[in-house]
Amino acid sequence: MKPTIVKIENLVKRYGELVALDHFSLEIKEGEIFGLLGPNGSGKTTTINCLLSLLSYDKGDIEVFGKPMKPTSYDIKREIGVIMQNVAVLDELTVRENIDYFCGLYIRDKAKRKEYVDEAIRFVGLEDFVNFRPQKLSGGLLRRLNIACGIAHKPKLIILDEPTVAVDPQSRNRILEGIQELNRQGATVIYTSHYMEEVEQICTRIAIMDHGRKIAEGTKEELKGMIRNTESVSIEILELPDEIREKIAGLPHVYETGYDGDRLTVRCSGGRHNLIRILGVLQEAGLGFGRVYSELPTLNDVFLEITGTALRDAKGE
Repeated sequence: MKPTIVKIENLVKRYGELVALDHFSLEIKEGEIFGLLGPNGSGKTTTINCLLSLLSYDKGDIEVFGKPMKPTSYDIKREIGVIMQNVAVLDELTVRENIDYFCGLYIRDKAKRKEYVDEAIRFVGLEDFVNFRPQKLSGGLLRRLNIACGIAHKPKLIILDEPTVAVDPQSRNRILEGIQELNRQGATVIYTSHYMEEVEQICTRIAIMDHGRKIAEGTKEELKGMIRNTESVSIEILELPDEIREKIAGLPHVYETGYDGDRLTVRCSGGRHNLIRILGVLQEAGLGFGRVYSELPTLNDVFLEITGTALRDAKGE
């Protein structure tokens, strides 16, 4: 069994009357890419700040690498890399100077630091921009610089808080591939994001939190198995009499239908051949229809059913 890298037990954090963390517990094993998800205000950032001992808390215990985490735990903090959503680099320094500065906070040996800085530059693909200052970089390149500054000292635990916000698809793919490569090299990763396709792509285990509590945890397959929805069917149809919709709603395993004037949506729980039965009802009624989609549940469906909030709403959009 792999050792536990992060252990949080019964963490409570209050801001006056507001309970930001309500007896929150979490355990992350070595080698995981662990997704921490939740709507805005669910407690994700508070959890990370408590984990890093940047924020005091009212109750609970936090261990990192098997040791209690305290504000003075500098030996532990040297093994952690943090990449937050807000880019934190120095505008007056070049790309290389920025990475060297942040790496130098942990690595004093100049020769070793140069080796690490060169490696970080190659890793994020900034070789052609080493003499650029941050304000000259695109949003995607700036994110890559932010990541390089956080991982140059080769930390064992890397925390990434929405690292792909507002970046182009090429940079996003580069960042996600980089995270997986860091994991293959031995780093344990904590990853927060509102982009569920990213979480599905890279995370080995996921926890969903809301109102300061952990409400679900598991692999993506385990999480999908927790919800009622096992298949969503969408059919383009311009005419759908109420009696036909009611007949579809009465089919085995159908638990919800919706119609907005040109599209029928049907949610099913379990069963096989749901799509064939639905199309059979339409064909029997002599109704014409257009494109048909049948989808298995996604993490977005899990998030919606468990928290009652769609991911686009959780992002504030």
